[in-house]
Amino acid sequence: MKTITINMMALLLFTATTFSQEKLTNMSDNFMLVIHGGAGTILKKNMTDEKEKLYRDKLNEALQAGHKILKEGGTAVDAVEATINLMENSPLFNAGKGSVFTNAGTNEMDASIMDGKTLNAGAVAGVKTIKNPISAARIVMEKSPHVMLSGDGADQYAKEMGVETASPDYFKDSIRYRQWLKLKETEKQQLDHDATEPKGNDGIPEEGNNIDPSEIEFNINIDEKYGTVGCVALDRHGNLAAGTSTGGMTNKRWGRIGDSPVIAAGTYANNKTCAVSCTGHGEYFIRNVVAYDISAHMEYKSIGVDEAAKQVIHKKLNELGGTGGVIVLDAQGNFTMQFNTAGMYRGYMKANGESEVMLYKGND
Repeated sequence: MKTITINMMALLLFTATTFSQEKLTNMSDNFMLVIHGGAGTILKKNMTDEKEKLYRDKLNEALQAGHKILKEGGTAVDAVEATINLMENSPLFNAGKGSVFTNAGTNEMDASIMDGKTLNAGAVAGVKTIKNPISAARIVMEKSPHVMLSGDGADQYAKEMGVETASPDYFKDSIRYRQWLKLKETEKQQLDHDATEPKGNDGIPEEGNNIDPSEIEFNINIDEKYGTVGCVALDRHGNLAAGTSTGGMTNKRWGRIGDSPVIAAGTYANNKTCAVSCTGHGEYFIRNVVAYDISAHMEYKSIGVDEAAKQVIHKKLNELGGTGGVIVLDAQGNFTMQFNTAGMYRGYMKANGESEVMLYKGND
């Protein structure tokens, strides 16, 4: 009896292993992951070597995390959530732990996610106690009859559904706090990721100046700063997904909500066209439904991701004075990373492991 039991266990193990291998074999070898960490006046002359390395390392880590899930047959939604989780947990980005401060000295976060296979979507806005807002957005998508929940209700629902929470102190990063104090004195609102430009006596920016950490990527004389994290993914099943997460504008008031949690404005995914995640001046992205507009360009004009994104970002958005960037991916693995600012934290990883991380204009 003991021998039979052992043999049966071995057979079951062999069958399960074979099934798992066949399952992976029957999947497509074409999968892809693209990420962004915000766009704005990101200039190499204003970035210390140490700070640049931190950004590159974290972006590479995020790519590796999502790529592993896709390689093992996980879904695009799984990969998007895990990748954004990792960036939300880093104070480098204006999302999750690194979220900026509101006028009241609090942190209010927004996020959304969309499944390109089903067109199902979920979002949260103005949450204060959710450690990873993108995970709360996924719960809304998969477990609730709604698309977007906001404020205390969103916090309460996510907590009831088992999403990990955190004390408000968890989000209070010291550098973000000092940035807020400087901006609060001016009573301006500001997005993230615009680098300060140290100037000499003649007012001309100088190279190599020592910059206080709270000044890096922060200039209170510039109103438009962008800091949002996002991910688009294509899995081995041929499905797309997109997600976006942000802490919003520094010194924002009155419960301001940008484009990040707004499906079709900051996030969109449709297997027929593409997956899109946006970062930029949210009001312009909402007015122009930028994420969906790129998809519509592809669907109705029969053009590719690159041309569609260029027409929306460099033409339509430019004409209205909006600035920011997008990452776009289609179901064949074609992708683009377009922005009309000085830089955008971004990167991609293909199925074969080829990857690249870039911060500035061009391929740097």
